[in-house]
Amino acid sequence: MIDSRISGVINFVREDSRVADIGADHGYLSIELIKSGRALNVIATEKNIGPFEALTKNIYGLDKVEARLGDGLKVLSAGEVDTICIAGMGGALITKILSDAPEVVQSVRQIIIQPMNAAEKIRAWLVENNWTIADEDLAESAGIIYEIICAEKNPPAKIFKRESSPLLKKFLTQRREKLQRVLAEMGKSDSARTSEKFLTTRAEVDALNKKLRGRCYVL
Repeated sequence: MIDSRISGVINFVREDSRVADIGADHGYLSIELIKSGRALNVIATEKNIGPFEALTKNIYGLDKVEARLGDGLKVLSAGEVDTICIAGMGGALITKILSDAPEVVQSVRQIIIQPMNAAEKIRAWLVENNWTIADEDLAESAGIIYEIICAEKNPPAKIFKRESSPLLKKFLTQRREKLQRVLAEMGKSDSARTSEKFLTTRAEVDALNKKLRGRCYVL
């Protein structure tokens, strides 16, 4: 059974895509992409032998899903896929995976990412590498709200899905509370209170307060 995180990723995949499912684990995303008809084929990669064996077993009989054992995108060649999906990893690891295979990344039209943390690192990497964030959404699983980021080269301008998500207020509230705790800890140190991080964190809290009061629509 797929959860809302996986469903959110699938919703961004264009129909008839050739997809790379990186760090596929048991292959639930790969399988659903084929069963739903969203993808023409999927290359599912897994670095660790245990999950790879489970992946191979789960996709048995699905000739449109190919499992590859290896590190991230390194087991792909440029042009094999047009869409990269990476779900369930930390932001720092995701940016490393993307950075380690520039030829493959530059050959695709769409990157869809569901990070477990550090989404800001991913956004910064995308901007630095000439990708545009085309859309974003939110998904809740086991009481935690996750961000889903869809990047493309030349997307049409539109309002992000997350802006109309019923999870948005809860997500922004949780984010504000987390940053307020960070500010409280930093406030105990004179040097921390004058740091750039303190100022940027406080600015983000102010922006979140405005958003939650309904006076601003874009952070």
